Amino acid sequence: MLEDFQTINLFPVTAADVLTNLLSALICGIALSLIYRATYRGPSYSVSYVNALVLLTLIAALVIVVIGNNLARAFGLVGAMSIIRFRTAVRDTMDMVFIFLSLALGMACGVGLNIVALIGVGVSGIVIAALTFTHFGQPRRRFHLLQITYDGLRAGSADLDKVFSKFCRAIKLVNIKNTGYEHEIEAFYHVTLKNGDSEALVKALNTITAVRQVSVFFDEDDVNPPTL
Repeated sequence: MLEDFQTINLFPVTAADVLTNLLSALICGIALSLIYRATYRGPSYSVSYVNALVLLTLIAALVIVVIGNNLARAFGLVGAMSIIRFRTAVRDTMDMVFIFLSLALGMACGVGLNIVALIGVGVSGIVIAALTFTHFGQPRRRFHLLQITYDGLRAGSADLDKVFSKFCRAIKLVNIKNTGYEHEIEAFYHVTLKNGDSEALVKALNTITAVRQVSVFFDEDDVNPPTL
């Protein structure tokens, strides 16, 4: 019975079909990488990761074509793949989502479901773009990370509180430490601005004589947060 099952012709075996499936996987991989480039909002953009999405889709399709309907090949490839160890840390959750999506598209192309793969990458791209550009899932209040370096002897908490009360709707001290340079203090705050104007807050803090440096880091929508 097992031998009869393995002789069932479920997957394409001709060279033309294989090339068609691999070409479809390549198109889907390129489309997926373009979607990733257009919607990326993570901490650090990686060119190698974008190229890997294209190759991963192609490799997944090739693996499925190689396996076909042969159980021995399937178990053999599972054993071969198990010796591979990936030590690269994925920083963003969406990066992992794109990896799984590329594998799914490659599998669909590998079994000959090219239309399903093309529709899948199109629909997925629309959904990802809609979630990204509509800022879906973001809280109503957008937090900023405020870093202040000041002279602990010359600047009192009253001076800072006066500025905070004018420009901030909410503020929370995250961390404070002595930098080791004379009486220099470095403090980190999570702040919610009243009008979203971080530049005005920075200018107001810089008017305090004891303040030496002020930096505002925006939320994850900005890939490279500016230092003001």
